[in-house]
Amino acid sequence: MSRTDVSTHQGFTAEERAAMKGHAQELKKAAARRGSKADKAAQEAQDVLAKIAEMRDADRVMAERVHAVVTATAPVLAPKLWYGMPSYALDGKVVCFFQSAEKFKSRYATLGFSDQAKLDDGPMWASAFALTEVTAEVEARIAALVKHAVS
Repeated sequence: MSRTDVSTHQGFTAEERAAMKGHAQELKKAAARRGSKADKAAQEAQDVLAKIAEMRDADRVMAERVHAVVTATAPVLAPKLWYGMPSYALDGKVVCFFQSAEKFKSRYATLGFSDQAKLDDGPMWASAFALTEVTAEVEARIAALVKHAVS
């Protein structure tokens, strides 16, 4: 019997490899940190703000607004980097994250939610949302989703 399907999988893309390397560096930095829990949390929040500051203008503006909405809506969520992306965790587990369009050369940024988010709505629900702009209406929708995710 001859095999007719030929795999064209070339492995991970350069962007995916960079994200994995970034995650490994984050884990290494976290393990190396010593100090109080508050010191670690403050450093992780600074790391998120630094990552946002590195983004291109459109992504940076959206990430800043998402960060402001998430931290104001759910102060129980702790900012931290997750695979090189700004994310927000509850008890160390990521609930939601912002992915810039530039990171994976996408046409839009993404606000995503992990399986830790309590967004369940029947047998099917959205766990990621495309963002091209963060308006007042979008901010309100983000706030409602985040509030629901941690309820």
